[in-house]
Amino acid sequence: MSTVTTTHEVTSNSASHDAVQVKIMSRLLFPLARLCLANGITLAAVEDVLKQAFVQEADALQPEAPMHGTVSRISTATGLTRREVTRLIKSETRSRSTKLPISTEIFARWTTDHKYQDQDGEPCVLKRQGAEPSFETLAQSITRDVHPRSMLDELVRLGLVQYDEELDNVSLTRNEFVPNGDQQQMFDMLSDNVGDHLDAAVANVLHDGSRYLEQAVFADELSAESIEALRPLITGQWKALRDAMVPTILTMIESDRSAGRIQDQRVRIGLYAFDESTLSTETSANKPSTHPKSKNFAKESQK
Repeated sequence: MSTVTTTHEVTSNSASHDAVQVKIMSRLLFPLARLCLANGITLAAVEDVLKQAFVQEADALQPEAPMHGTVSRISTATGLTRREVTRLIKSETRSRSTKLPISTEIFARWTTDHKYQDQDGEPCVLKRQGAEPSFETLAQSITRDVHPRSMLDELVRLGLVQYDEELDNVSLTRNEFVPNGDQQQMFDMLSDNVGDHLDAAVANVLHDGSRYLEQAVFADELSAESIEALRPLITGQWKALRDAMVPTILTMIESDRSAGRIQDQRVRIGLYAFDESTLSTETSANKPSTHPKSKNFAKESQK
C-alpha cells in the first residue's frame, strides 16, 4: 500500500519540528541571557561568539573535506555570508586550558584524603609546616613547582582557608570549593561545568543516547518545607560521591604516570540540584517552563 504525503502535511510537520526546536533553544538561552544582562554583556558580543561557534562546528562536521571549499561549505551550512565566514575563520578563538587550578586540587585532596581528615572524616586543621599531615606536605603532594606559601596565599585570597599566624595553623572555612572574590574563576567553573554537561547531553541526543551518563530525578507539588528538608540529603549524596571519586581518580593518575601511559584523557563527574516555585513559572508568560508537569510522584529523566 503506497503512502501519499501532501505539501500541507510536510509543511505542518516542519513547522511543528521548528516550534519544538525554538522551545528548546529558549530554555537553554534564557539563563544565558540573564547572566549576560547581569554582567553588562551585550547581544552584539554574544552574537559574534555564537557565529564563531557555528563556524567551528560546521567545519568540524566534515574534517576530511578539501580545504579549498571550506568557506563555501561553512557558508551553506550556517547561513552566514562567505565574507563573514572568512572573517571568523581568520579571527583568533580564545580558549582556556582544561587543567584544573592548583587551588582546586589542594582543596579536593584536603577534603577527601584520610591523612588530612579527623576521626569524623572532616578536614583537619593543619600546621603550616612540618611533617605529614601539614599544609606544606599537602601542597607538595600536588606539585613542587609552586611554593606552599604561594598556594596558601591564593587559598586565603579566595576565601577558602583561614591562616592563624599566632598558632601557625591553616583551616578550611567551607566544605565546598566556592572561590569568593574571584569572579573569573567562578565564571570558569560555570563554563566548564555547564559546558561539559551540555556536551554530554547533546552527544546523547545526536547519537545512540547512551554515550554518557546524564540523568535527573525531578518532581513538583512539593512544599517549601520539603525542599529545605531535601537540601542536606542532596549535599550528603554529593559528599559521598566526591569522597569516593577523588581518591580513586588520584590513584589512577599516579598509576598511569608510573606505567608510562599517555595521559591525554579527562573526566568530569558532577551532581546538580535546582528548585523554584512552580507558581512563578506558571504565571510568567515570557519565561519558559523549566520542568514538565507531574502529579504527586517523582520522575527520573535519562538518556
